[in-house]
Amino acid sequence: MRRLLFTILSTALFLVISAGASAQDVKDTTLAPSVDSSLVGKSIFNLLPNVTVHQSQNIVGSMNRQIASNSSRKVSGYRVRIFNDNKQNSRGASEAAMGRFKGMYPGIAAYRTYTNPFFKVTVGDFRTKSEAMQLLQQVKGSFPSAFIVKETINYPPVDSIF
Repeated sequence: MRRLLFTILSTALFLVISAGASAQDVKDTTLAPSVDSSLVGKSIFNLLPNVTVHQSQNIVGSMNRQIASNSSRKVSGYRVRIFNDNKQNSRGASEAAMGRFKGMYPGIAAYRTYTNPFFKVTVGDFRTKSEAMQLLQQVKGSFPSAFIVKETINYPPVDSIF
């Protein structure tokens, strides 16, 4: 229990200290933060029985500023490719695949690209391959040729569903 409290307090201290770093320091950081995907969207403070945590608004504000300043940052991650073809009708087929996906999963980002000679549609922004696997299992019925690709992704929100 003490180890858990020490971890929480040291993380909070790190966030306060890192909030004081200049914007240039934040942009030069090349390592993406790792997140335990089983805790995404959950408050760890609700998982601790019989523990009351009084958190300063400075910490909350620092965390929100950190997330906002990195929202447009690109990182290495995974996406699910639902379409990949080079036939004559591939442009229209890729648009149709993207439209069908957006209709089925409106909250998940979809990207259509052309890399000569292929039209490609990839979906999602995932930090880990296991997060991408969850979406792959869901879309396999509608897009049977879907597979996971490693790409440069947009910085995904911390509390995304996947």
